[in-house]
Amino acid sequence: MNRHAVRAMYFHELRRMRRTLTQSLIAPVVTTTLYFIVFGAIVGARVPTVAGVSYGAFIVPGLLMMALMSQSLSHGSFSIFFPRFTGTVYELLSAPVSPYEILLGFVGAAATKAVLVGGVILLTARCFVPLQILHPVWMLVFSLLAVLAFGLVGFLIGLWADSFEKLQMAPQLVLTPLTFLGGSFYALEMLPPAWQQLALFNPLVYLISGLRWSFYGQGDVHLWTSLAVALGCVAAATATVAWTFHTGYKLKA
Repeated sequence: MNRHAVRAMYFHELRRMRRTLTQSLIAPVVTTTLYFIVFGAIVGARVPTVAGVSYGAFIVPGLLMMALMSQSLSHGSFSIFFPRFTGTVYELLSAPVSPYEILLGFVGAAATKAVLVGGVILLTARCFVPLQILHPVWMLVFSLLAVLAFGLVGFLIGLWADSFEKLQMAPQLVLTPLTFLGGSFYALEMLPPAWQQLALFNPLVYLISGLRWSFYGQGDVHLWTSLAVALGCVAAATATVAWTFHTGYKLKA
């Protein structure tokens, strides 16, 4: 493995986060704080508990997963879109670096940045509600699987998009609806039976349910089912990215 190249790409992306600290770190924290104020205080006053947990604490795993997914996807997409936009990607492709080393540098940096933001949001949540993490190891497992899966999906979006408008369109049209329909702010049992069955086709349900189980020992879906779906998402995204490198999709003129 070309460790020097991987390290160079990895730290180059991390330095970009430092230059855009307001957008990368402060904005997600402010957004999460507003969610706590609106949902935790106003809605929580009318819905005191969900599944035996106070509503303010119940939405913490959902908010954390939302931040992890959106941050890893946006950083993963921009990390490859910008080199394509400026044309420097061809210098990278001609260098003695394998596709998997490129992924390790770019997606690894996107995952790291998302985890850092998630950690700050978790600390922010402690200012509003008392948190109890029953299974911290499982919390790390589902968090890492989420940032890896969506970092890879973001990489694919960065390859597909040929303009900044398209780069923003996919998260807004796909990720946001799936997140709100994935049980971030409610338990699936609160939905009508037909909607409960339909929600099971949403992969975000399993990621949010697994993360919520790591906090409170209960989720909408069985733990092992959530883990299997999360691993399947990572495998499918990895296979798709490998196909793009093999075919040269949007990489080779």
